Amino acid sequence: MADPRAVAVNVAANTNQPGFRGPVYPDGWFAYVPIPESAATLPRERFPVDEPLPTYADLDLPFAVPADLRETPVHLDPEFPGVHGRDRATYGDPHGVKAGRIAGLDPGDWLLFYATLSLRPHGWAGPGESASAGETERAALADRDDDLAPDWGAYLFAGIRVERVLAVGDGGTGDDASGGEDAPRTVDRAAAAALAPTNAHLKRDPFDARVVVAGDASASGPFERVVPLSTPEAGADANRLVTALSSDSGRGPWWRRPMAFDADATEILLKRIERA
Repeated sequence: MADPRAVAVNVAANTNQPGFRGPVYPDGWFAYVPIPESAATLPRERFPVDEPLPTYADLDLPFAVPADLRETPVHLDPEFPGVHGRDRATYGDPHGVKAGRIAGLDPGDWLLFYATLSLRPHGWAGPGESASAGETERAALADRDDDLAPDWGAYLFAGIRVERVLAVGDGGTGDDASGGEDAPRTVDRAAAAALAPTNAHLKRDPFDARVVVAGDASASGPFERVVPLSTPEAGADANRLVTALSSDSGRGPWWRRPMAFDADATEILLKRIERA
């Protein structure tokens, strides 16, 4: 079996959706906050499994979300065993740039996830609770771990060890096969439902995933501590995990792009994750 490779993609809450980033705490602990569900969804009785569409109120978060968000449905993707009530490791993506990278992964490879996170003190009450940090909070943030950015940064926070990748053309023709050559193509919905029945994209109407990943539930999930992709000086500056190991140059808004890691780079990256 070949040495594993990896792809890292940006996910989770940000300043556009739902208007705030998830927190990273001074010791590198963090919270995974999904984005809102932005697409139309099927009636519950048409979901592949009998479960409700989750809202922010359903999430297991260490802070309070604003009252006007509590009943907002979330796009809980990726999903990890034991996180926010889920028991599978899956991910789906409708975007060609990310899907193309992910489609090249093989069983045993890694799909990694990073997010932009804001530095917050332990006990942070949630977004909108305070316009500015008080003296105690500023002191707590100043005592952050040496590798964390001072305000916000990009951080690897979880991974899925791939068991199977379903890409366009695998297992069927896709939901839109009759939509003409200009129609966006998706993976086959029935094959996706068999592989990853709880994935959030299977609740969307229409189904839109160009790639669906199912992972080893025993080896996948959040890390105990984030792994910074930003430098300790500024969140917008990429560190050597990006510039020296990944396919990305680290220039421009690198924290929005997918990053590929070859086998040698993945070996180094996985060792770094183990030390987190």
